[in-house]
Amino acid sequence: MTVQREQLEGDVLIVGAGPAGLSCALHLANLIKKHNAAGAKPELSTENIYVLEKGREIGAHQLSGAIMNPRALAELIPDFIKSAPVDTPVNDSAALLFTKNSSFRFPITPPPFQNKGNYVVSLSKITKWLGGLVEAAGVNVFKEFGGAELIYEGDGIAGVITEDKGLDKNGKPKDNFTPGYELRAKVTVLAEGTRGSLTKKLVAAKKLDNINPQSYGIGVKELWDVQPGRIQPGYVAHTLGWPVSTDMYGGGWIYGLSNNRVSIGLVLALEYADPQFDPHAAFQIWKTHPFLKKLLDGGKLVRYGAKSLPYGGWYAMPRTYLDGGLIIGDSGSFLDSQRLKGIHLAMKSGMLAAETIYEAMKSGDTSCKVLSAFPKKIEQSYIKKELWQVRNFHQSFQHGMLRGFFHTAFQQITGGRGLIDPMRAHAGHEAYRKINGRPGSEGFKGDGKLTFDRLTDVYHSGTRHEEDQPCHLRVADTSICSTKCVVEYGNPCQYFCPAAVYEMVKESGGPMKLKINASNCVHCKTCDIADPYQIIDWVVPEGGGGPNYEGM
Repeated sequence: MTVQREQLEGDVLIVGAGPAGLSCALHLANLIKKHNAAGAKPELSTENIYVLEKGREIGAHQLSGAIMNPRALAELIPDFIKSAPVDTPVNDSAALLFTKNSSFRFPITPPPFQNKGNYVVSLSKITKWLGGLVEAAGVNVFKEFGGAELIYEGDGIAGVITEDKGLDKNGKPKDNFTPGYELRAKVTVLAEGTRGSLTKKLVAAKKLDNINPQSYGIGVKELWDVQPGRIQPGYVAHTLGWPVSTDMYGGGWIYGLSNNRVSIGLVLALEYADPQFDPHAAFQIWKTHPFLKKLLDGGKLVRYGAKSLPYGGWYAMPRTYLDGGLIIGDSGSFLDSQRLKGIHLAMKSGMLAAETIYEAMKSGDTSCKVLSAFPKKIEQSYIKKELWQVRNFHQSFQHGMLRGFFHTAFQQITGGRGLIDPMRAHAGHEAYRKINGRPGSEGFKGDGKLTFDRLTDVYHSGTRHEEDQPCHLRVADTSICSTKCVVEYGNPCQYFCPAAVYEMVKESGGPMKLKINASNCVHCKTCDIADPYQIIDWVVPEGGGGPNYEGM
């Protein structure tokens, strides 16, 4: 089918309206306004900046812990405290060691867990607020549009094609069919978050990989309303130990927000050995610890979500520039894997990208040569300083917590170098051990009060997709699922997906077949990351589909 697409030309196209993309748009708009106010030439326009957001509204797909270091926000908006929805400042930072039936608070909170000066926030609310400022600055924000394909030009990129709307499950046009737009720009900024679908294709096509493959974690999170007096606003605790075994890497968080609301979650590295390990079930079991059980008793689950995050750090950062393109935020690995903080780094990367683009627009040259100023700006900023100190941190935990703590002790002394520098890493899915036909466990059921099955949690994520559309989870060869994978790994997609998207079902006495419940997808990208054969490709669904992380 040959599709006639409407074309739109702009100066700058930003794919993704998260903290990185919005900071880039707002900072660039501010620079342009100052430029024009000074009467400088050439005259530039904020209306030629386009931002794409695949969610129903800005903030709908934004999920994080979330503790925010306000450093970048204070640079972007010096008086942010007057209007930003930062909820509550952190007033107590605790590190807790969990055993199955007890908890122990470290007498001195280790530096990575100290959060004085930071804020407990809803990332969804922060981005919604930022989005309002971006639109008020004259930037064009297109909601419910995802970037489906890159437009390649020479050695670089020249824009994106948005997803077609109104196709049925078989890819045939329905009555409401609307072809995707061809959005061309002098600079395209990929700010898609972790494992961005366009970024993944671009890095592979242009060989932008660093010396290490990216490492990933998955965070599974719930937001609760709890009984008055159970938690103080601004109380922040991170947990180590039970139920995360010592051969894995992960831990939990408990954050007190205002109005008796609490954010809880468990984050786990996607590089564990047992392919039938279930991160969602581990999170539910973690909630049965006496500390959490007492906190949540009599409370009510408000929202659920899941998100992957890039752990790899400095040595997994792809090359972030090419002709006509930049990569920022989680897509570019701008996250401190030791502190699990990335909001301020994402925002700062967006602001430095804006400064690079501004200089390129003034000169009329958006080539690789000019845009290569972006990584130089990164190197001269606190992004490099923060990430360089933890450049070997996550790799230290590839073989479990005990070895990890041993290595990180030396890294603390040597400014991040440790015993080996650079410390190499492997892709997380390579850590799976074959199970040789071992039967898997049934899905976690939950009691419906404290613990929940995956479908109940998905309901609380506000996830909604148009049912009659092409599946956005493309499996290259489904026969592998029912033959090779079932024997070697026991179909780990049934376990690692926190949204019950993948099922192996028996049809009319035949072999087990893969069933994909794509409408459950919360866009965490875990399947694209953790599949042992790397045959699952997550692509953007019809715009507006996905979770609604209101208040998270």
